[in-house]
Amino acid sequence: MPRWQPVIGLEIHVQLSTESKIFSGASTAFGAEPNSQACAVDLGLPGVLPVLNERAVALAIRFGLAIGASIAERSVFARKNYFYPDLPKGYQISQYAEPIVNHGRLCLTLPSGEEKEIRILRAHLEEDAGKSVHDLFPGQSGIDLNRAGTPLLEVVTEPDLSSAAEAVQYMRTLHTLVRFIGICDGNMQEGSFRCDANVSVKPADSPTLGTRAEIKNLNSFRFVERAINHEIERQIELLESGGKVVQETRLYDPDRDETRSMRSKEDAHDYRYFPDPDLLPIVISADEIAAARAALPELPQQREARYLREFGLNREEAEALSSELPVAEYFEALAAQCGDARQAANWVSGEVFAALNRDALPFSEIRVSSGRLAGLLTRIQDQTVSNSMAKQVFEAMWQGPEDADAIIEARGLRQVTDSGEIEALVDAVISENPDQVAQFRAGKDKVFGFFVGQVMKRSKGKANPQTVNDLVVSKLKT
Repeated sequence: MPRWQPVIGLEIHVQLSTESKIFSGASTAFGAEPNSQACAVDLGLPGVLPVLNERAVALAIRFGLAIGASIAERSVFARKNYFYPDLPKGYQISQYAEPIVNHGRLCLTLPSGEEKEIRILRAHLEEDAGKSVHDLFPGQSGIDLNRAGTPLLEVVTEPDLSSAAEAVQYMRTLHTLVRFIGICDGNMQEGSFRCDANVSVKPADSPTLGTRAEIKNLNSFRFVERAINHEIERQIELLESGGKVVQETRLYDPDRDETRSMRSKEDAHDYRYFPDPDLLPIVISADEIAAARAALPELPQQREARYLREFGLNREEAEALSSELPVAEYFEALAAQCGDARQAANWVSGEVFAALNRDALPFSEIRVSSGRLAGLLTRIQDQTVSNSMAKQVFEAMWQGPEDADAIIEARGLRQVTDSGEIEALVDAVISENPDQVAQFRAGKDKVFGFFVGQVMKRSKGKANPQTVNDLVVSKLKT
């Protein structure tokens, strides 16, 4: 048994998919000129009053229901007081004592196949701060307040994670969930999904947790894993050399692959939380919760289990096809239209994903509808085209509006299934290649592919591959 046991909890900031900010009408669109999307409310100018964005509340409720949490019938906004250049009011509006979501859970499937439940302590609404920019002005820092007031849902776990790999698995599972239920676009490069990691180590046989350090603003899965692993190693080395871990906030430097101290870690009382006097409590009725529950789609892990059970897919396929709602809906529509879930899964996981990756397109911009693709798969089933010919047809469908039948006819791609016609081609190839025939009959089975290839070449790829294989075997063994 290892001597030290890591203990990890994550705080993930999920940017909610709203067009305007949580307490103002300013836009949340990414990429605008610095400080062009910060209104008087975001700037904290005297006399302004915040007005709560109703959609942010609805999205928080949807998330809480998706993780099996309780939704507070009454929750309260508080002021979290601290002074930093990108926080113009001198406080952040957040939730503290009475958050909107309490005590949920998320189940992970670990690489070993084992399942582990991670407890989620709370998820609370808050506004984002602005952004400090340190690399544009020599000797100076700039402040961009476009993000100030952007709606966030901060999702806080219990310290249930015991390795960097588990932390990344949890983060990926949560990332899939928030995108699937439509509350966040999950774009980590734009800051829509980022993580603070609380890391400590303790003797493996001790019930007492060690002193934790918080690593701030990790915005990629790779950086989360590297930062946590480095911090675990740092704390173990420190303890084994007789030192003590201090409670502090640290940053991760990916260039040096190390964490560095930023400041001493504040406790809740340091922020002097008190209820925000400008905002009424959020009151949510049982009817609102029931309506939100009824509107939830079947969740990713539920769909994955169903695909394994009903369609006989393997876990990798089921996970890929259930990871995004548009993908899942497309796959299920295709399976129903072509009547073969196995074939539908192969084509979505294969040709469709490959074409999207090649052209750097999101699934929402797919160029072949499920109905058009089902028409092509039907032509494979009735042997109008072979699989290899179908790939040519699919590429033409991807590039234009024609359906499969029109492309097959226009390009002469109809498969040759007449056994007599194929038999004549096989006879010609065998008679013209006596040396290869002798090699095959002497036990060199690899030469079999030569005959199949020659027949397919003479048929210009149109001969039915199974018929070709059967006839070549029959002729060579007689």
